[in-house]
Amino acid sequence: MQLRAAYQACRLVTVLCQLHDASLCRSCPNLDLPLTQQLQLKQSAVQATLAGQVETAAWLEPFASAPSHFRNKAKLAVSGTTHAPVLGLVDRFDNGTDLTSCPLHVNEIKAALVPLTRAITRMGLHPYSIVKRRGELKHVLITASANGQLMVRFVLRSTAQLPAIRKGAPRLQSELPGLRVLSVNIQPRPAAILEGEREIILSQDSTLDMPLYLPELGADGVVVNNKKSVLPLVLPPQSFFQTNSDVAAGLYAQARAWARDYAGGEARALASVEAEREGSGGKAGALAGQPGAGGAHPEVAQNNQSIWDLYCGVGGFALALARPGVQVLGVEVSAPAIDGARAAAAQLGLTSPQVRFEAGDASVLDASGQVYGHDKPDLLVVNPPRRGIGELAASIEGSGIKRVLYSSCNPASLAKDLEVMSSYRVRRARLFDMFPNTNHAEVLVELINN
Repeated sequence: MQLRAAYQACRLVTVLCQLHDASLCRSCPNLDLPLTQQLQLKQSAVQATLAGQVETAAWLEPFASAPSHFRNKAKLAVSGTTHAPVLGLVDRFDNGTDLTSCPLHVNEIKAALVPLTRAITRMGLHPYSIVKRRGELKHVLITASANGQLMVRFVLRSTAQLPAIRKGAPRLQSELPGLRVLSVNIQPRPAAILEGEREIILSQDSTLDMPLYLPELGADGVVVNNKKSVLPLVLPPQSFFQTNSDVAAGLYAQARAWARDYAGGEARALASVEAEREGSGGKAGALAGQPGAGGAHPEVAQNNQSIWDLYCGVGGFALALARPGVQVLGVEVSAPAIDGARAAAAQLGLTSPQVRFEAGDASVLDASGQVYGHDKPDLLVVNPPRRGIGELAASIEGSGIKRVLYSSCNPASLAKDLEVMSSYRVRRARLFDMFPNTNHAEVLVELINN
């Protein structure tokens, strides 16, 4: 008993997980390390990866996560039998590992797993066999919002058991009062693909409200006060959303603080210099004369200022950065995500031309810095997938865009992209611990074109 107590004490804020201790799940390789040590190691690794592009002095303190109960989504493979389904992991031999006790999921997801398991049996759904390539139910995907609402998606091989889910839907909704969106996704391919293109909505609502509560951060990353602002995002099925809501809120809040800090100080100084150089009283002179210089969060209305958010998803960065006097354009290839972004903008009372969202290729940026006929922005935000921005980096390098906020979930691809964007200086950088207990890191950097 004493040894066990000592072991728990040395783990400090680590999470106790029987699956991890029994080597049944290795999704969290750093689970045995205290969270403070994890952050130190992760920060050191990220700084080493970006050493050629980011000076040590540019790094802010990491934005930490809670060690457990932070995952707002569960992606659970289904194995076993109709009468004894297993929700969790499955290997290529159809061996399943039950993850219903995973301590990383938020409480709303954990509370939903037993009713969902019972519903699978009651509806007579047949778990898919990887070995035999038979069965119907491949995955159960669950998303929980901060207001306690749920989205549940059954991923099926075909529509054969769709009637059974339709019939069982009313009872499932009665057992899960927070269930707002219920759908079936059809993924017919015998491949390691999570979901297919076809989505069938079975509930009255087709989107999930995903409010984020953004802290008030200074440009230095320090919390200014205890106030939080609500960012009412809207999530349709098949749309990307950050897994860790609290850390995502910190990420958007930091981007907002940097954008406003620059607007309040450095931007006006630059505008003043340019106005002197050009001897004009145009836009640069107008900016230089605006009030509020030097503050961390100046509420400055900068007429004709523009922000683009490429790879915008459901509009997190775009809507967080929207403010009076600024026009925002979000571009995302996923049409459902754009629908969600537009719905969130409507909730905020933001209409075109102040805020616009377009479905299309986010990597489209020509040599003149234009996209879809719009002139280059004053601030560009990019939040690409793990592969990075690729050829878009060269387009940005030649565009003349003055400022870029680059949010990356892969420091290695970020380093490659920054090498191409050699005229940009990293003014500030911060690690966001979106996935504690793993080696994954989200990094936000602010780039200035000198």
